[in-house]
Amino acid sequence: MRLLSSTFALVALCSTLAIGQQRGQPPPANPAPPAAPAQPGQRGGGGRGRGNVQVMTLTTPAWADGGQIPAKYTQADTDISPALSWSSVPDGTVSFVLIVHDVDAAIGNGTDDILHWMLWNIPAAVTSLHEHAPSMAQLPDGTRQISATGPYYRGPGAPASGPAHHYVFELFALDTMLDVPAVGASPPSTRAAVVAGMAGHIRGKASYVGLFKR
Repeated sequence: MRLLSSTFALVALCSTLAIGQQRGQPPPANPAPPAAPAQPGQRGGGGRGRGNVQVMTLTTPAWADGGQIPAKYTQADTDISPALSWSSVPDGTVSFVLIVHDVDAAIGNGTDDILHWMLWNIPAAVTSLHEHAPSMAQLPDGTRQISATGPYYRGPGAPASGPAHHYVFELFALDTMLDVPAVGASPPSTRAAVVAGMAGHIRGKASYVGLFKR
């Protein structure tokens, strides 16, 4: 009985430590009350996330976070990119990377998904993107871009059959520029090179989700 009681005590202690170590924080001396839930459409207000990665805010006036993407921003209509803006940028940011992908469309061996837009080397002074970005490998400010089919935004195109797909817009603040050319390699290879180059340089992150089916 003494051994059984000790085992229960050890399990309880480990559970307490596991809860306290969420998001990379040291275990508190006394458990803190749960944080208030975030307001709809918001992605934090400059606090710290895991480790030293700061939570930023990414927004678009085109639809509510988690809502339906209007047809004009999809392959079903004019297929133009939406206006985006972000805030709560961490100190030391040198560039941004934006990755837009359909998380419900697995490709290859099922470990990747369809890339609808990727921008990298967005200058740190830029905190918004205008609607209808031009189609070119490198924009005048040095920003580079690709999608699964070329150097431009490729809107959502999920079929009418089945559930709506989730299109995730992920923004990363980096403390470096990336030496990855926009041309010369396949989109999957370029995406892999950008993601590899980001490792160890991410200082902030934000995300925004839209749903779409034809």
